[in-house]
Amino acid sequence: MEVKTSLLDNMIGVGDMVLLEPLNEDSFIENLRKRFDHNEIYTYIGSVVISMNPYRSLSIFTPEKVEEYRNRNFYELSPHIYALADEAYRSLRDQDKDQCILITGESGAGKTEASKLVMSYVAAVCGRGQEVNKVKEQLLQSNPVLEAFGNAKTVRNDNSSRFGKYMDIEFDFKGDPLGGVISNYLLEKSRVCKQPRGERNFHIFYQLLSGASGDTLTKLKLDRDFSKYNYLSLDSATVNGLDDAAVSLYVLSQNAMQIVGFMEDEVQLVLELVAAVLKLGNIEFKPESRVNGFDESRVKDKNGETMEMCELLGIEQSVLERAFSYRTVEAKMEKVSTTLNVAQAYYARDALAKNLYSRLFSWLVTRINESIKVGLAKTRHKVMGVLDIYGFEIFEDNSFEQFIINYCNEKLQQIFIELTLREEQEEYVREGIEWTNIEYFNNAIICDLIENNQNGILAMLDEECLRPGTVTDDTFLDKLNTICAEHQHFESRLSKNSKFLTDHSLPHSCFRIQHYAGKVLYRVEGFVDKNNDLLYRDLSQAMYKATHSLMRQLFPEGNPAKVNLKRPLTAGFQFKASVGGLMRNLQTKNPNYIRCIKPNDKKAAHIFTDSLVCHQVRYLGLMENVRVRRAGYAFRQPYEPCLERYKMLCKQTWPHWRGPASIIVHVDVPIILLMPTLFLCPQLFTLEERRRACLEDLATLIQKIYRGWKCRTHFLLLKKSQVVVAAWYRRYAQQKKYEKIKSATLVMQSFTRGWKVCLSQHASIEYMLVSLQMQKYFLGLKTTVPSMSPIDNTWSAQPYSFLEGAHTELRRIFHLWRCKKHRGQFTEEKKAVYEEKLEASEIFKNKKALYPSSVSQPFKGDYLEIHKNPKYQKLNSAVEEKVLLADVVNKINRANGKGSPRLFLLTKNNFVLADQKTGQVKASVPLPDLTSVSVSTQSDGFFALKLKEVMEAGSITPSAL
Repeated sequence: MEVKTSLLDNMIGVGDMVLLEPLNEDSFIENLRKRFDHNEIYTYIGSVVISMNPYRSLSIFTPEKVEEYRNRNFYELSPHIYALADEAYRSLRDQDKDQCILITGESGAGKTEASKLVMSYVAAVCGRGQEVNKVKEQLLQSNPVLEAFGNAKTVRNDNSSRFGKYMDIEFDFKGDPLGGVISNYLLEKSRVCKQPRGERNFHIFYQLLSGASGDTLTKLKLDRDFSKYNYLSLDSATVNGLDDAAVSLYVLSQNAMQIVGFMEDEVQLVLELVAAVLKLGNIEFKPESRVNGFDESRVKDKNGETMEMCELLGIEQSVLERAFSYRTVEAKMEKVSTTLNVAQAYYARDALAKNLYSRLFSWLVTRINESIKVGLAKTRHKVMGVLDIYGFEIFEDNSFEQFIINYCNEKLQQIFIELTLREEQEEYVREGIEWTNIEYFNNAIICDLIENNQNGILAMLDEECLRPGTVTDDTFLDKLNTICAEHQHFESRLSKNSKFLTDHSLPHSCFRIQHYAGKVLYRVEGFVDKNNDLLYRDLSQAMYKATHSLMRQLFPEGNPAKVNLKRPLTAGFQFKASVGGLMRNLQTKNPNYIRCIKPNDKKAAHIFTDSLVCHQVRYLGLMENVRVRRAGYAFRQPYEPCLERYKMLCKQTWPHWRGPASIIVHVDVPIILLMPTLFLCPQLFTLEERRRACLEDLATLIQKIYRGWKCRTHFLLLKKSQVVVAAWYRRYAQQKKYEKIKSATLVMQSFTRGWKVCLSQHASIEYMLVSLQMQKYFLGLKTTVPSMSPIDNTWSAQPYSFLEGAHTELRRIFHLWRCKKHRGQFTEEKKAVYEEKLEASEIFKNKKALYPSSVSQPFKGDYLEIHKNPKYQKLNSAVEEKVLLADVVNKINRANGKGSPRLFLLTKNNFVLADQKTGQVKASVPLPDLTSVSVSTQSDGFFALKLKEVMEAGSITPSAL
């Protein structure tokens, strides 16, 4: 397969919309269609990536592709999400700029998959190592866990994120990941109790029932049949192309959750809560009349789902049933208990299920963060944020969840507008560059309509929820009609935009907002309840009393000792605050955009719907983005970072420049500020190539200096070592020379003294010759002394007759000395053996032909090891004394001369004959009755025992002596 080496080589259509000619909406859509038909799903607008959802697998995400885009310039290869991920990662690693990757688009446009691709690419190109790989695996495996609990099938998407996720990944100075932090936003918990037609509940419920083993389901008291659970939608329980059994719970818990850091008991606790939610949906109520005429709710089947759920959570059944029948209201010092009717009981049941699942999901996120978070460090870490949040949603029936989701998307669109359209144009004006303003739609007015602290829709919703008196969804709509009626992006049946005429296109109890992505009709039913998100205190206290170890963590407000009479914050207020924090976080980082577009509403491959794509292109402001990019400067940087990055290319600035950065940049690197368009000026690529070559030269210089320092240090060490060795050798040589001279001097002195003595005693010459001969004889003995073996009879010859006496005496003394040395090597056991051998020698030597061959064999005594052999256990009990000799002999029968094998045993007092096979004693004779032992002088092995006359003597022949 041919590898593309340039953005323009073998390009299908135009890879970057900035180069599109002519530029209009039709050519824009046609270029996207052309590339989509040829499986080119990525297109650039400058540094912005447009991603088309192919709704099928493509072979452009292989490890080979990762290596192809690794450390390559952004525009060097054909458009790909890997190019943006690589650019963001290298900017983070090399330029120390915190990055964030914003992935936006409608539901079903492929945002979740895009975030996975970004994270997998960063994991593939960063460092290696046991600890680094562990961190990468934990970060990647957090996705399957959160998807199972937070994603669901919708009419627009089979794997739709029903929560917002933002992950900050922290890196060290080398670019290796250290950990991360996950923030989740507004789980759509209403889906737990009810799903729109054609949609289904969260994946985990179906994965649990389809993929768990029978033993697991039995422990959780569950059945595989989806129809037995009221909270599971039956018309869409299965999803095409998604096998819940294949993504089984065991694979999920033991792989992803185990890698992330969950313990086995924690996984079991989570499953128990999931099962409890399913069983909670099957609890039904019946009315029961009271004396005062009011109906009170009662649980129908107390021995069914209710009992099993209480067993799972460790709750007393009576406590839970009372919480479904009564509600306690506390006001200052008073407590008022009221009964709940059937409708209120069902509301309480669903509220408990939603809160239980939502809090479990938040606990999962917190637990994952505990595993992947980075410890406190003194140095600042580099951060890359990846935002994967629910897309813009327009359904047939839109409620509070869609309103909140679309509000979040408005804020993300506002950031995109701020950074890519408004600030960019304002920067050109500030720099004094001639500029023609490009018009675009600024959705700040819509954001203000929703989040204004005084007259915003969320503020009015909170005001209605907190207002005393009767509050309904209709009163909330009336307030909207009063305050927002004149707003140009708000419509209702009574709005002034319809000039006080009845607007028949709007149903009752609805209002419409003109979002940046189009008009969305919201039904106000449930707005107040969902914003209040109330859970009766009795249910919280009942959950707190559970023995299940997670329940107290999930329902801390149920602690009777910490009763808080303040109303909890509304869901809208909490989400608005969290979105505000997210926006502030994103604005501190360098943004990278991926704009996801879905080509059709059928979730099918190879279908490109022009009208749908055109609508998305319009509300995403992509045309305006192209026009700004074409008219502006694609490459721009502040002076200081520019100088810092390219200063090694100029001798005047390297290694230090003390003057203003703007002067040297204008003079030496003017192309940074004078590029007319993106691709018509390749000087930036040239600068990067020169910088890369310069870095290689600098690396070579550093290596050269280091090698020189290393060799010099090694040489100095060798020189110092040589001086030390030489000094010690000279000392040693002089010492040996001195000892040799001293020894020679002593010899000369001794000879001189001897000569003087001889002269003083008038010794004759003969005496001196004899002395010399004696000295020579004694010195010669050193080399002629025989070996240390006592049986070595060699000795040097006698040189002179007058030395005969001394020669003989020295031989005797030497022999005695070496015998003493030889005996000194004997152990006590060896001495005993030799004593036995001496006794045998006195008896058999020169008397028995077999004796010489037996000398080398040690006496063993018990040759049969009868105490160790289980075969002779019976014999051991019959012979109580210590056996001195045990062997097999052949007893000669006097009648026929034949021999029969017998066991011969000798003790201190007796000798015994026993049967060889059975070990039975045949004869036991006391030693005093034995008069003599006779043996043959030949090598025949015969010996005879002679007994007293009272005994009959017999002859016995042993098998071996």
